[in-house]
Amino acid sequence: MEYTGIEIWFVTGAQLLYGGDAVVAVDAHSTAIVAGLNQSGQLPLQVVYKGTVNSSAEVEATLKEANNNKRCAGIITWMHTFSPAKMWIKGLQNYRKPLLHLHTQFNREIPWSEIDMDFMNLNQSAHGDREFGHIVSRMHKNRKVVVGHWADPNVQARIAVWMRVCAAWADAQDMILVRFGDNMNQVAVTDGDRLEAELRLGYHVDYYGIGDLAEVQKTVTEANIDSLVDEYETLYTLADNCRKGTAHYEQIRHAARIEIALRRFLKEKGAKAFTTNFNALHDLNQLPGLACQRLMAEGYGFGAEGDWKTAALMRTMWVMAKGLPGGTSFLEDYTYHFNGEKSAILQAHMLEVSPEITAQKPRLEVHPLGIGGKADPARLVFTAHPGAGWAATIVDMGNRFRMIANKVEVIEPEAALPKLPVASALWIPQPNLEIGAAAWIWAGGTHHTSFSYALTHEFLEDYADIAGIELLAIDEHTTLAGFKTELKLNEVYYLLNK
Repeated sequence: MEYTGIEIWFVTGAQLLYGGDAVVAVDAHSTAIVAGLNQSGQLPLQVVYKGTVNSSAEVEATLKEANNNKRCAGIITWMHTFSPAKMWIKGLQNYRKPLLHLHTQFNREIPWSEIDMDFMNLNQSAHGDREFGHIVSRMHKNRKVVVGHWADPNVQARIAVWMRVCAAWADAQDMILVRFGDNMNQVAVTDGDRLEAELRLGYHVDYYGIGDLAEVQKTVTEANIDSLVDEYETLYTLADNCRKGTAHYEQIRHAARIEIALRRFLKEKGAKAFTTNFNALHDLNQLPGLACQRLMAEGYGFGAEGDWKTAALMRTMWVMAKGLPGGTSFLEDYTYHFNGEKSAILQAHMLEVSPEITAQKPRLEVHPLGIGGKADPARLVFTAHPGAGWAATIVDMGNRFRMIANKVEVIEPEAALPKLPVASALWIPQPNLEIGAAAWIWAGGTHHTSFSYALTHEFLEDYADIAGIELLAIDEHTTLAGFKTELKLNEVYYLLNK
C-alpha cells in the first residue's frame, strides 16, 4: 500500500429475485474477492467492501455516502448476478468520483460436471455486467472497464493503475498552486483559464508576489542554513569553487536560504505546486533553481515562467508514480540533434530539472545566468538516465482542455556536455523526431512538459477519462495522416458536445 488516508470502495450489484440463500452467497463471494485483492500485494490502495446493493434506495444511499466520505477515492462495481440497471440511475446521476466497472466472476472456470441452473442463476456476471454497462453508457458516465478474473495478476495490475490515478485525482481536488508572479513575456501556450481548471480539474491557483517569499527569508537563521548546506555536502558533489572558503560558497548559502523560505511558504499556504517568474525576483539573491529541483524531488509540482498547468500536472503525475522507480520532472524542449534514426531533442531548462530522473550523484555548481538580473544561481547538474517514459502537457483549447502525451525514449548523449551548466535529458520522441514533433505541433502542444519514467499510456488515459478532458497520444504507432484525422474528428465531437 503506497497511499494513506484514502481507500477504494467495492460495491456488488444483485437483486432479491433468487432468494435469501443467493444473497448470502453473493456476499460471501464478494468478501472473498475483496480479501484476495487486498492480499495480492499488487494494489496501492486498500479495498473496502461496502456490501451488496439490491434496490434503487440502497444504490443511492451507498453512492451518496461515497461522495461525502473523504476517505473514498473511487468505487469498484461488480454485478454478481442480474442487477437490474434501472435501480442504479438515481445513484449514478449524482455520483461524482472515479468509477471502475470490474467485469469478472467469482469462479475462474466453468465446473463442467456439476453446473446446473442454480449455479447459472447465481453466477451470471456475463449477464448482469452487460445490463449495468448499458445504463452507464446511456447516462454518458465516464468509467474504466476491466475484464478478467479478479485473481489474475494482469487484472490486478490494471486495477492498480486506476487506483494510482484515483489517488492523484483525490490529491488534485484540494491542491493549492502558488504562482509567484504572472505568466511571462506574453507567452500563450502556458496561460489559460484558471477558473475553468478549478471547475474541471479541481485545483486552485493563487497569485503571490515574490516579495511575500522575500519576507519569509528574513525568518531563516544561519543555523538553519548551516544544517541544509551540510545536507547538500552529503547528497551532492560540490564543485571545487562551491566549497567552504571558495568564491561561490556564499551563493550556495543564499540558495539554501531561499529553499528554506520557499518550503516554509508552501507549507504555510498548504500548497502542493508552484511556479516561478524570472522577470520578477526583487529581494531574492538569485533565481531559486536549486530549491525548485529539490522540492520537485519531494513531490511538489513545478512550472517555470508562470506555467501553472504544467506545475499542477507534474504534481498529479508524481502522485500517480509514487513509490514506482524512474522519477518525474518538469522539462522543456530546448534544441534538436538531427541524426537520422537517432534524431533527438535535448531537454533541459535554465536550472529546474528534478534529480529524481538521474542515476548519477548530481554536482552542485554555480554559474552565471544572463536572465533575471540577479547573482549567479546554484543548481544541480546531471544527465537523465536512459529508459522509456511519457511526456505530457495540458493546453487550453478554448472550449476544452486537451492533454497531449508523447511516448519517448531517453538515451545517453553521444558525448559529454562539459560546457552545459544545467541538468538535461536527451530523448527520441516516438515514433521518431519528425513524426513526434510534427504531431505535437499539430496538436498545439507546449514547450514545457511533465515527464515520468514510471507512467504508461494507461495512467494518462484513466486520468483524462476521470477528468473528462481530451487526450491525444503520440506513440510508436502514430502516423501524421492518422493523427490529423483524429484532430479533425475530435474537433467535430467537441463542437457538437459543447
